[in-house]
Amino acid sequence: MILSYDEAGSGPAVVLVHSTVCDRRMWDGQVPALVGAGLRVVRCDLRGFGETPVPDRPYDNAQDVLDLLDHLGVERAALVGASGGGRVALAVAARWPRRVTALALLCTALAGQRPSVGLRAFGDREDALIEAGDIAGATELNVEAWLGPDADDAARAQVRQMQRHAFEVQLAAVEEFGQLAVDTDPSAVTAPTLLVTGAHDFPDFARIADHLADRIPGARRLDLPWAGHLPALERPAELNALLLDFLGTEALDGPRPAAEVV
Repeated sequence: MILSYDEAGSGPAVVLVHSTVCDRRMWDGQVPALVGAGLRVVRCDLRGFGETPVPDRPYDNAQDVLDLLDHLGVERAALVGASGGGRVALAVAARWPRRVTALALLCTALAGQRPSVGLRAFGDREDALIEAGDIAGATELNVEAWLGPDADDAARAQVRQMQRHAFEVQLAAVEEFGQLAVDTDPSAVTAPTLLVTGAHDFPDFARIADHLADRIPGARRLDLPWAGHLPALERPAELNALLLDFLGTEALDGPRPAAEVV
């Protein structure tokens, strides 16, 4: 199965991988700026989000993204991943380093990290609302948890729509299938890497970025004092400038040589 996607522009490829609070529509504010800078922009919906159906067997998000690149004839691409999408982008960059020219991780998640008390409390509250059938309440909880103070009403409405859709699609599934367990070694990443966090986010994500900064060779670490968990939606213009500065000629030239991980 090929993930649902859209693409625009021409030039070096950039693939945008959404947060699991959202779907590919979260990048509406980035696509015009990236295309205008001469990039070919691809954004996709992971399984169970947006227009991609829920999985019908155990699956591998990173392999899905690689299959999409192959489907589009994209030999190498820069990857931009947000939150859960950052975890996917990191896995692609670590397992197939020759395919990734640059890696930007925005408030990225990381498999195996023990959540903080605050994040566990959020998860418990979300579970309780879903079990009670209060999908609207669970949706609103996510809107309030994941958007920082600079998010406007339009951004909140967009996250509300995307999260509600994800809940409805995933809860309607007849059977739930999990992701295949595949080890990801951050030290295998060879692409220039930018690690972005928000000062108004859960502290878990700053700790993850600090950990990855120690593991990914040459990674650059940046904390945004104004941002929550979804800076692409909170201050799109500032995030665009940051990404365009990172996705310059040097970053898009390609990764350092490395052996492939299969």
